[in-house]
Amino acid sequence: MAAMVFQLMGMFLGIVGWCLESSSTNSAVWRKASHGEAVVTASSQFEGLWVSCASNSLGAIHCHRFKTVLGLPGYIQACRALMIIALILGLLAVILAAMGLKCTKLGSTSEESKGKISLTAGVMFILSGLCVMVAVSWYAARVVQEFNNPFYGGTKYELGAGLYLGWAAAALAILGGGILCTSFKSSRPAKTRGHDYNYSSSQPQKIYRSAPASENSTSKAYV
Repeated sequence: MAAMVFQLMGMFLGIVGWCLESSSTNSAVWRKASHGEAVVTASSQFEGLWVSCASNSLGAIHCHRFKTVLGLPGYIQACRALMIIALILGLLAVILAAMGLKCTKLGSTSEESKGKISLTAGVMFILSGLCVMVAVSWYAARVVQEFNNPFYGGTKYELGAGLYLGWAAAALAILGGGILCTSFKSSRPAKTRGHDYNYSSSQPQKIYRSAPASENSTSKAYV
């Protein structure tokens, strides 16, 4: 019962983490223009992995996709690839986690096989979370580096909401995967300690009886 509760909890956290990963990937606010040295703050500019947007004083937002892929900086291309890999791993992990639940029946699948499926789902959740963690941390490090560089001549940006979504998604995915791995360990049957005694039914058993008392033996009484 406890193992099933752990499985459901890990699967729930993994699904929530995967949803946050999707939201972070599609977010257009991975970085936003800093207003620290700006005089007019009515307009703003922000970017994501796929689009660049700008808003004016009237609240209108105009977004356009990046026109080139190979022309983008290398870290943006790498972050795109990591987020896509994370989404694929997370989706496969959700499917495997549902198949590995103790309350799910898959033909004649044994409990041990379902436990291994659940363990695989947990590992995939952890890998998905690590991919997201690397992507958002790498992107945030570049934003901070450009912001603190006094010789940087372009627009300085700050951390956006998409990065915080990514960090939350990575934490939940890793936590859910760890719980699934723990549930597999707790569901394994405990091995009995001690010596194993093997009895073979093919060989006849020998019965030992005490030797009969001799007729000539007499009892002696000591007073």
